[in-house]
Amino acid sequence: MRAIKQLVEPLVLQRVLLGKELVVFFESLQEFRVAVDDATGEVVGCGAVHVIWEDLGEVRTLVASDDWRGRGVGHALLQSLEVEALELGLSRLFCLTFEVEFFERHGFMSVDEQLLVDPEVYAELVRSPDEGVAEFLDLSRVKPNTLGNSRMLKVLPLQGAVRVHAEQ
Repeated sequence: MRAIKQLVEPLVLQRVLLGKELVVFFESLQEFRVAVDDATGEVVGCGAVHVIWEDLGEVRTLVASDDWRGRGVGHALLQSLEVEALELGLSRLFCLTFEVEFFERHGFMSVDEQLLVDPEVYAELVRSPDEGVAEFLDLSRVKPNTLGNSRMLKVLPLQGAVRVHAEQ
């Protein structure tokens, strides 16, 4: 998690990503996937999928180091996150990004300011203290932090998806 924080910090300083305390990274450990340089063992990319609702997740903190940009790291990580999302039973992925072209190439579409969710779901989501959920709902309290980002959504292909259920 320290390597992920170190990878993300330059983008926080550039105001591309929101800053997070190290403890927040550790709290979301199970959500992250990393790309590692086999030669050096260095973490060269990361990304996370965060469940927002029963059918909806958010791609978070998708980053490739400067030296590895354009070499397929982001693509591989996003593919891995989509597989994870399907295994979790999600059918839609949301992201808030400056990298519109990258996400468009991977099937995401820009969405209007207001994402439509069922009023019951909205009433539940608005109770969440999670900033990503507030960004999804486009709440005014997060607008100063997200100015200029594009809101994007992808409907995941469910054909051939395998769901794993734990036996009780």
